[in-house]
Amino acid sequence: MPDLTVRDAVVAAADDLFYRRGVQAVGMDELRTAAGVSLKRLYREFESKDAIVLAVLDHRTRSWQDCVSRTVDAATTPRDKLLAIYDYLVDWTGDDAFRGCGFINTFGELGSVNLAVADAVRAHKEGFADYVARLAEDVGLDADVAPQLVLLAEGAQTMAAITQEPAWATAARAAASTLIDAGLAPRS
Repeated sequence: MPDLTVRDAVVAAADDLFYRRGVQAVGMDELRTAAGVSLKRLYREFESKDAIVLAVLDHRTRSWQDCVSRTVDAATTPRDKLLAIYDYLVDWTGDDAFRGCGFINTFGELGSVNLAVADAVRAHKEGFADYVARLAEDVGLDADVAPQLVLLAEGAQTMAAITQEPAWATAARAAASTLIDAGLAPRS
C-alpha cells in the first residue's frame, strides 16, 4: 500500500473503533487488524496512539465541515442556511450509528490528561462557533445570538446521544427558528 493509503486506512479504522467503543478501549493490535496493516507499519506511519487520535480528530473536523457545509449550501436564503445546521443534526442524530459528538467523547476520555487532544477539540468547537457566527451575521442577527445558536446545536447532540432520541435536534431547530425570529424582530 502507498503511504497515504495506509494512513487513510488506519485513520478510518481508528475513527470507527474510537467512535463506537472509545479511545481507551481500543488496543493497537485491534486497530492494526481493523486497518489491515502490520503493527510495525502502523508505528512507521504514526509514532504513537496519541498521534492517531490527533489524526482522527483532524479527519473528523474535515468530515464534519464537509457534511454541514453541503447541507447549508443546499439551502437558499441566509435564514434557511443557518437553520440547515439543525436539519443536518436531525438527520445525523437519527442515524443508528449515532453515538454523540466524537469530539466531546474524546475530550471526555483524554482532554484532562492530553493537552494536544484538548487543543484539537477546542479548535474544532471554536471553528464551529465561528461558522455559526458568520451564518448568523449573514441573516442580520446581533453577534450575541450566535453563541446561543451554538449552544442549541451542541446541546441537541448531547441530549440525543444520552437519550438516544433524535427529537432533541428537532426541538433545537424549532428553538433556533424562534431565536432567529426574535433577533430579527423590530425593537421598540
